[in-house]
Amino acid sequence: MMSRSPGEISGREFPLADLLNPEAYPLAGRSAERPKTLIELEGASIGDGGFTVIAGPCAVESYEQFAEMAGLLVKHGLKLMRGGAFKPRTSPYSFDGLHQEGLDIIARVKGETGVLSVTELMSTEDIDAVVPVADIVQVGSRNMQNFPLLRAVGGIGKPVLLKRGFGNTLRELLLAAEHIMKAGNPRVILCERGIRTFDPSQRNTLDLMAVPILQSVTHLPVILDPSHSVGTPRFIPAAVRAALALGADGVIVEVHPHPEKALSDGAQSLSPGCFSAMMEDITALANALGRSIG
Repeated sequence: MMSRSPGEISGREFPLADLLNPEAYPLAGRSAERPKTLIELEGASIGDGGFTVIAGPCAVESYEQFAEMAGLLVKHGLKLMRGGAFKPRTSPYSFDGLHQEGLDIIARVKGETGVLSVTELMSTEDIDAVVPVADIVQVGSRNMQNFPLLRAVGGIGKPVLLKRGFGNTLRELLLAAEHIMKAGNPRVILCERGIRTFDPSQRNTLDLMAVPILQSVTHLPVILDPSHSVGTPRFIPAAVRAALALGADGVIVEVHPHPEKALSDGAQSLSPGCFSAMMEDITALANALGRSIG
């Protein structure tokens, strides 16, 4: 039988043994020479053995909202804040972000607080606007296989947070990372954010086993997004504790000063009080596990 490269093998023909073979991923695969990738930023890092908490609102709604959330992160010693200026929405009538005004707010709050930004890039057309503002560029689940966008972020020189699509396999996630890395950017962070199943008790079923499976195959950092998977604030702290215990490199969670008034994803956002209680709980767990939180 003629041998084929990993990129030529269809998902149906791809056996589990090959998925778990790091050699199937020439750039993202783990090896003795590439045991772990460390993403280093100004005052923050992902993949150093600690547990990175990225938190903030789904969308930037106003300067006051975003600045308040930055203050909450500073209070807890956190450095990375999420918040979208461009938002992909299922309905064309939903709030889709403040666009350039949102980017201006992100830049202003960063200048005032030093908190670094994780924000989404939805289109190659917005690269010149988003990349100068973002410290980490997020490629959302809907764009995980937007190959022109993946190639474009391969040339931006900034870390990329790549979210697994809700209908995609781990192999497809890894090969999406390969597209970015092949285009020249080795600084990729993989994010498990839940997959769509038959069970409506979660917004998307959180695939916790994605963490150890991915970590056995790739040298790239792996984080979890419990907000978009669990979808209910009362269960998010448990998912974060599970991520910490599993050895994930971090989490990205949604927090809003007034979830009931949020213009996007308020139903799955933690309130500041719930977030602070969660941080207290996971700090105790991290201490027991010999891990630091940042």
